[in-house]
Amino acid sequence: MRRASNAKKDANQESSDDHNVDAIIQKLIEPKNRMGKPIDLKEEEIRFLCVESRQIFLSQPPLLELEAPMKICGDVHGQYTDLLRLFEYGGFPPTANYLFLGDYVDRGKQSIETICLLLAFKVRHPKNFFILRGNHECASINRIYGFYDECRRRYNVKLWKTFCDVFNCLPIAAIVDDKIFCTHGGLSPELTSMEQIRKIPRPTDVPDQGLLCDLLWSDPEKEIRGWGENDRGVSFTFGADIVSKFLSRFDLDLVTRAHQVVEDGYEFFADRRLVTIFSAPNYCGEFDNAGAMMSVDSTLMCSFQILKPAEKQRGNALSLPGASRVNQNAIATPPRKGGKKK
Repeated sequence: MRRASNAKKDANQESSDDHNVDAIIQKLIEPKNRMGKPIDLKEEEIRFLCVESRQIFLSQPPLLELEAPMKICGDVHGQYTDLLRLFEYGGFPPTANYLFLGDYVDRGKQSIETICLLLAFKVRHPKNFFILRGNHECASINRIYGFYDECRRRYNVKLWKTFCDVFNCLPIAAIVDDKIFCTHGGLSPELTSMEQIRKIPRPTDVPDQGLLCDLLWSDPEKEIRGWGENDRGVSFTFGADIVSKFLSRFDLDLVTRAHQVVEDGYEFFADRRLVTIFSAPNYCGEFDNAGAMMSVDSTLMCSFQILKPAEKQRGNALSLPGASRVNQNAIATPPRKGGKKK
């Protein structure tokens, strides 16, 4: 399934309920609703988004094959005003194409607004806007870390279950221009063929172990070679050698993932062959981290837009010239400090 590289090509492929979706989007992004206060979405509007988006997710494969240009974002975690800042910097759909790497709910104050805007954009622009599943798009996790309580307090438990049914249908991974592998967590010792991802059945819950679990839960680790135990108590950690073998086996250039707080919003690993992107600045109000968004242009040049908690922005760039290796002259980010994990 190839996405049209030009957003205008999507014009004749939009949802048949454009008017409803446009009204919901307008409500979510209008200036008076950008102040961090709950937005009064009707339950029937939310259910409409869930039903429509679920059908679209199931009509598209678990492993998306996408084309640049593309904006790639990491964890958002209910930080709705920061999500709006990302769109302000990168351009609201359909002026730019987006891929989000998961973890839209929990911990932040506005998980409902966050996931609803993402689902609305998916319904409105199904061939240009993509969201992958994160480990928090799982009932057993978001039952504990905030999303369940937010749904119960503002609406009802039945609506939470409806969201979870949508989460069970989300795609798992994406490959951009045959060279950039994207998933929420990381690699898996069970992954020997991309066909394994394509054959993951949906709807499905996230199992406690195995390929799907690893793709959503695993982490890179500087201090090891091969596979190691994960401090999360789930899945594995993997060394730079695993990244190198993976890229060589599948003729890829870069692994792009999220799942961990990193100080500058993005951080390289394994000689710039893996990058972690985290898009929630000042995470939980406890970390003094920046957020980042990676822009991949049609030549696979990758640049980073930074969301500072203090509203500052700066940029960095790396290159995948002609779909080759990352430019080793790109400016490096500081090493991970203290292995901050979420």
